[in-house]
Amino acid sequence: MLPSTTQFQSKKHFRYLFCKGTEACAQKKLLVALHGYGQLIPYFAKKFDGLEKHTSLLFPEGMHRFYLNGNTGRVGASWMTSEERLIDIEDNFMWLTELLDYIKSKHDFNEITLLGFSQGGATAARWYFKKQSCFQRLIMWASVFPTDIEQTEKDVNNGIFVVGNEDPYFSTNIEGTCEFYRSNKYEVIRFSGAHDLDLPTLKLLYNEM
Repeated sequence: MLPSTTQFQSKKHFRYLFCKGTEACAQKKLLVALHGYGQLIPYFAKKFDGLEKHTSLLFPEGMHRFYLNGNTGRVGASWMTSEERLIDIEDNFMWLTELLDYIKSKHDFNEITLLGFSQGGATAARWYFKKQSCFQRLIMWASVFPTDIEQTEKDVNNGIFVVGNEDPYFSTNIEGTCEFYRSNKYEVIRFSGAHDLDLPTLKLLYNEM
């Protein structure tokens, strides 16, 4: 027997962190950052310390939380698994859009950047291409572009791909990955580091925006 799925009116609670920009010009900009697999926003947000001088920051958290090792200890979050993947994709889109609409109703932004790190990049790309009018740029950071998007049929607006030269997830084909993004109109930025957010690179990139 196969399980059934349906949509009820009951509400699930989602977690996010919003940091208002400290400078007047930063309060008119918003960076929405989607974390990677197994991360939680209190720790992911620390990687952006100091960037609030340049932009306001919004950190949504993936809806699936789990123990990283066994059944106790540290907890992480994920955007989806292979189980009921298409339903999770739709749920992610609905709640992220609702969250962004809520934040925009409280603050006036003239520039919104969407960043997806690692696993969060796939969710960011799907969201971007369904709501492209909401965002002025897309940053794919150490992320593989989702194969379910026919990206050649869509125009990316100021797309950027960032990857560390020592990133083990791209070590076998980093040049090919960079060339894929370049061929699809993304600027490619590489830094000396592994599979992580690099704050100096992010600050430099944001200063150039």
